[in-house]
Amino acid sequence: MDRLRKFLTDQGLGDQMPDPLAGDASARRYWRLHTQGGPRVVMDADPITGEDVTRFAHLARHLRSYGVSAPSLHAEDAKAGFLLMEDFGDGLLARLVAHDPSRERTLYGAAVDLLVALRDVPPGEVPVYDSTAMAQAIDLVFADYLCRAAPSADFALVAPLLKSKLDQLCPDTPVLCLRDYHAENLFWLPEREAAACIGVIDFQDAVLAHPAYDMASLLHDARRDVSADVISAMQMRYCTATQTDPERFAASFAVLSLQRNLRILGVFARLARSRGKPGYLSLMPRVWAFVQAALAHPELAELADALHGMLPAPTPEHLERLRAA
Repeated sequence: MDRLRKFLTDQGLGDQMPDPLAGDASARRYWRLHTQGGPRVVMDADPITGEDVTRFAHLARHLRSYGVSAPSLHAEDAKAGFLLMEDFGDGLLARLVAHDPSRERTLYGAAVDLLVALRDVPPGEVPVYDSTAMAQAIDLVFADYLCRAAPSADFALVAPLLKSKLDQLCPDTPVLCLRDYHAENLFWLPEREAAACIGVIDFQDAVLAHPAYDMASLLHDARRDVSADVISAMQMRYCTATQTDPERFAASFAVLSLQRNLRILGVFARLARSRGKPGYLSLMPRVWAFVQAALAHPELAELADALHGMLPAPTPEHLERLRAA
């Protein structure tokens, strides 16, 4: 708290009593302030933990310059790891839909419309998340999810198959992808027009990737179930708006969902085993279901055969093994 208090004092807010906000899977922490100028959010990304606010700040300014509702920045201390930024309030899409499920289609439709708009936003200086990097990223599932010291020979078999399928099914020109694009990172801002009615956070890991990548993040969400009819409707909404062939998009969506969710199984296992966050284990059955749904696509039959028997389902017994590891 001494670091936070110094930052607030430097900004003339030393008399403020910050309220903690829910964090995410990273080491970042967040507080809400009630200032004379209105509510503000403080991001604490302590450099000692390996965090860096510079990339978030750069991308926030870049997105805002193209009309995307990223938080406006009121103060920045990159050396200390703090940002003072706009507070979007409590209108998280996940919270709103949980309170009133009848709003799911409308809110998710707005989120899809923003993805369509992001196609016209220049990516700026973000890394390319190509098939090689994506295939390599699933190493976590063969190490952490299987409680091994390192990826096994299974990874050496599956990774090339995944890369080949990514090359085959996702050859389109990549677009700016915010990467962690899901209902707990999106805010409903109904007073704003068009795509700006969705506020975005947690985009510091943005990449250049296939257009279906963020759709897979949004619709195959590890934290909540999206109804099957909404998933279908949102895919069609995107395809209609972008003049994309729906069958081709569905295949791209499947392989990207598979890649994302294999990696997430490994990430959640690592968070539970190495960072003392066992709560993520409860999300694994849903993530596993997304893996199975993706493997059911006819284009992924070879991958389904290769993965069969390699990974145990997240049964209570396996989750307990991960908890105790």
